[in-house]
Amino acid sequence: MNRLNLIPRSWLFVLAVVFCLGGFTVHGEESPSAENIAEWRSAAEQGNAAAQNNLGNCYRNGIGVVKDVAEAAKWYRKAAEQGSATAQNNLANCYSTGEGVVEDQVEAMKWYRKAAEQGVAIAQYIIGLYYAKGEGVMRDHIRAVYWYRKAAVQGHAAAQNTLGFCYNEGTGVVKDEVEAARWWRKAAEQGIEAAQYNLGVCCALGKGVMKDEVEAVIWCQKAAEQGYADAQYN
Repeated sequence: MNRLNLIPRSWLFVLAVVFCLGGFTVHGEESPSAENIAEWRSAAEQGNAAAQNNLGNCYRNGIGVVKDVAEAAKWYRKAAEQGSATAQNNLANCYSTGEGVVEDQVEAMKWYRKAAEQGVAIAQYIIGLYYAKGEGVMRDHIRAVYWYRKAAVQGHAAAQNTLGFCYNEGTGVVKDEVEAARWWRKAAEQGIEAAQYNLGVCCALGKGVMKDEVEAVIWCQKAAEQGYADAQYN
């Protein structure tokens, strides 16, 4: 156990795209009934933003309707233009992935920013990734950290893990091993396996925390139990 294993930014970027379901799950008891969908359609056609976003989710996932990502994007846009932060995030995801619209990272960034400014943590995190990659904007690691932090203080686990990476590497911030370990601990406590492993290494080496080989084993074991290869190897 002698090194930190940091997830490549490209992986983080791909994993970040999450559609907000706006009150229902795709599977399980909370999935909408046909009656729910009919009510949403009626409300959506009358301009209700929440219903428009929900109808978009139905079309995106093929719930109660034939799956149609273009129709999903249409309804997300209607809600987003009314200021629905959830729909703004969803429309941004459409542009980011080219799902139902022509892929356009600049347009994606525009809608992520609108959602982020309304406090949507996942959108804040994704904006940070865009700045880190120079995707849709000029690369700027300081701005990336600014947005990671906004998401992290809201409890977004992936943002906490990435912020730990930034402090460990001195990327966009002054290198600070104590802060790195602090943010990794927050992410680790939420079950992020990379953070669990990195915190374990910190404990083993006394890197940003008091050296504690017992705690190191505990965190690495947690990561290993989730299938994290480096933790299993070490």
